[in-house]
Amino acid sequence: MNRALRRPDAVLVQAVIAGALSFAHLHDLAAAAGQSGWKAWAYPVSVDLLLVAAWRRLRAGRDGASWTWFTIALAASLGANIATAGLLDLDHVPAWLRILVAGWPALAFLGGTLLVHTPALATAPEETGPESEPAASEVELHRTDIAPVPAPASAPAELDPAPAKPPAPVPTVPAALVDHARSIAESHRKTTGEPITTDALTARLGLPAPTCQAIAAQLELT
Repeated sequence: MNRALRRPDAVLVQAVIAGALSFAHLHDLAAAAGQSGWKAWAYPVSVDLLLVAAWRRLRAGRDGASWTWFTIALAASLGANIATAGLLDLDHVPAWLRILVAGWPALAFLGGTLLVHTPALATAPEETGPESEPAASEVELHRTDIAPVPAPASAPAELDPAPAKPPAPVPTVPAALVDHARSIAESHRKTTGEPITTDALTARLGLPAPTCQAIAAQLELT
């Protein structure tokens, strides 16, 4: 926190410099226009207060009149800065400028009063629709009085029976292959004392399953 206080803010320094120069220019212009003493110091305060009041009203999102008074105060401040830059002979101020300087207090008072005391335009609140709820409830009430008519149940469509799959063709097994399989089955019976199974015969022959099943059917194996 101490570091933040020690570090100068460039924007704040710039604002102080601009305010001091503008304040001095307004004082010099008012003094050249015949406003001497404390009156010359009151003019910069009046211009800056009107400028601040218009800016605050703009920030609050008020009506467009604040732009008018903001422009008037800004023109007065910029006009004093330009006039004291050597473009105007402060020893011989024209009569119209003396009239503007003399009439500024009344104009600033009118602008400040309108900016501060004029009520803002109240925005109409959005209708949330609580009044429409009774109507909706009445509609629902009338709807509940009437018994709902059940929708007629549609009869299920009769499905056509799926066509029967044609039986798989039985592969033709050569007689020599059947004899070879029979010899394997007999050898298995002699060795183990049990008949050979279809899976064991398929493993011994190493042929496709449909062919081995056809051979097992001929040999009446399980």
